[in-house]
Amino acid sequence: MLFALAGSIAQLIDGSLGMGFGLTSSTLLLTLGASAAVASAAVHAAEIGTTLASGASHWHRDNIDRTILKQLAIPGGIGALLGATFLSNIDLSGGKIFISTILLLLGFLLLYRNLFVTQSQVSIADVSNPRYLTFLGFSGGFVDASGGGGWGPVVTPTLLATTKTEPRKVIGTVSAAEFIVAVCASVGFLFNINKLDIDWAVVGGLALGGILMAPIAARFVSWVPRKQLGIIVAIAIILINAFRLLGV
Repeated sequence: MLFALAGSIAQLIDGSLGMGFGLTSSTLLLTLGASAAVASAAVHAAEIGTTLASGASHWHRDNIDRTILKQLAIPGGIGALLGATFLSNIDLSGGKIFISTILLLLGFLLLYRNLFVTQSQVSIADVSNPRYLTFLGFSGGFVDASGGGGWGPVVTPTLLATTKTEPRKVIGTVSAAEFIVAVCASVGFLFNINKLDIDWAVVGGLALGGILMAPIAARFVSWVPRKQLGIIVAIAIILINAFRLLGV
């Protein structure tokens, strides 16, 4: 029940803000003494169910941009597969400071954009580099699997800060693409299952709580105005990564 509650809270954050399930769940597991690889493997196994439910809910609420979804999901899955394999052999805990610093800066940039910048951003079709989404998806997938979470914090603020896509569409699309990322990360950990000691009761609890909360989170994101939602996302990124840098 404890992990089901944790999964519900994590999914409400993730489904509403486009980030947070992996970060919240991984933090809990690490606090309870799990290794980075075991925590990431358990969270991604649970995310197969939660992201499927979340993606379906966002699809039903018309919160998904199908063009961006296709361009993000495939490279994201490849990055996650490689990241899971890498983490199973090398602990990346030393890289958390670097990643959290980058995300903290992105959070401040996003907050500034929503508070002070009024002109329209370029549309996703106008981005000069055709490999933009491919690189973003691959990077987000690799960071997510190797760090126990990070797909949403990497991909969501980047899309919000560089495109004029509606926040609800960005959040819904990122959440749906995360299903492919979770599946590929889980496959990567499965290849190295002999090196891990996963508590499947934890996986079940996280998944159950997340699946039950997914429709509520998808409905919530449709109600929040664009500017306010962008500010909420920015503040969440700043607080989460500030706490990580401070060692909380």
